[in-house]
Parts: sequence; C-alpha cells; structure tokens
Amino acid sequence: MEVKNLFDPAVKQQIIDRINCLTPQSPRQWGKMDVSQMLAHLQQPLEVALGIRTIKGSFFMNLILPLFKKTLWDEKPWKKGIPTDPTYITTAEPKDFHQEKAKLLDLIHQFNESALSDKKHPVFGFMTKEQWSKSAWKHIDHHLKQFGA
Repeated sequence: MEVKNLFDPAVKQQIIDRINCLTPQSPRQWGKMDVSQMLAHLQQPLEVALGIRTIKGSFFMNLILPLFKKTLWDEKPWKKGIPTDPTYITTAEPKDFHQEKAKLLDLIHQFNESALSDKKHPVFGFMTKEQWSKSAWKHIDHHLKQFGA
C-alpha cells in the first residue's frame, strides 16, 4: 500500500472526491459507525493536528499506542476493526450527514503545513509534518474504504 501525503494538492483532491461519493445511505463494510459518525470521527484527529482540539487519550491507549507509532504512516494497511481510543468514538449519538461532511471537508481544506500545530501529539509525542500528513491520509483512506469510497 502506498501511503500518500495529504499536503499534495492532487492527493487532497482525490480524498475530497472520495468523500463526495458518499451518501447518507453508504453502507459500512465493517465496524460499528454509520457513515455520518465516520465523517465526525475523521474530524477529530485533523482537529488535533490543527491545534483546534486537545485530547488526553485513555490510560490504556497512552500506554500501548506509542509502541505502534510507526504504523500510523507505514506502508501496511490497518486491519479492520482495530480498537479506537474512547476519545474518538462517535457512535453514541446520531450525526447529520451533510453537516459532518461539510465540517470534514472544511478541515481537509485547512490541513496544510503552515496550519499544523507545533504541539506534540498527545499520545504519540513528536511527529514531523510529513508524519502528520501521511498518518492523516492513512486514517482517512482506511475509513473511506470502510464505506466503499
């Protein structure tokens, strides 16, 4: 699997086009989220990267996840159904598809090198701008595949 850089305008446009293929009825291939909840879920790490959101992470995830830091941007695809830090779970309440889609697209448009927060990732520690970008792309790609996009 080639991991792409979300700072690249062509790559960013491909992601936007894939998001625009989704509908409120897009069926999930795995997992518990519906498509609207997935769109809300994808916003959260982007907000962390942009310095809009601060998270602490759960004790367990803060302990275990740093061991897997490289998997955020390496060439291996993520497995279906990997555990989600409780901070990022969005299945507790229904979400409005159009509202969540618009918010996500806005965050993707904002996502660029100069807009990234200079703070360390709250769980993974220091990340280069390229690591932020590739991990953002890989996360988005994983969930778009979850919904066939």
